[in-house]
Amino acid sequence: MADKPIRQPGPDHPITIEPNPARVVVTVAGRVIADTRSALTLREAAYPAVQYIPRQDVDMSLLERTQHATYCPYKGDSAYYSIPVGGERSANAVWTYETPFSAVAEIKDHVAFYPDRVDAIEER
Repeated sequence: MADKPIRQPGPDHPITIEPNPARVVVTVAGRVIADTRSALTLREAAYPAVQYIPRQDVDMSLLERTQHATYCPYKGDSAYYSIPVGGERSANAVWTYETPFSAVAEIKDHVAFYPDRVDAIEER
C-alpha cells in the first residue's frame, strides 16, 4: 500500500480554525446530541464551514462507533460514529480526527456532524 500523502494548508488550500463565540446545539430525533459554547469553526478552502465540538460537550452515549474511516491529506485519518436514535439517515453522521496533523491540532478531541444527517446544527 502506498504511503498516504500529507499536505500543508497554504494559499492554494487554506485552513483556518477559530473559536466560535456562539452556543452550538446539535439535535437528532428530538434529542440534544451536543451543546457547547466551545465549538471551533474550521474553514477549509471553498468548503462550507464546519463546527468541531469538544467531545466533553457531546453525549457520546448516543453515538455508536462504526468501521467507516476516511483520510484527508490536510487533517489525517478520521473515524466515524452513527447516531442510532436518528435511524438510517444518521449512519456515519459524526466524524473525528483522533490524531490530527499538526496544522490542525486544535481539532483533537472534537467531533463534527454532517448537517444532512442530523436534524439541526444551530448557532444561538
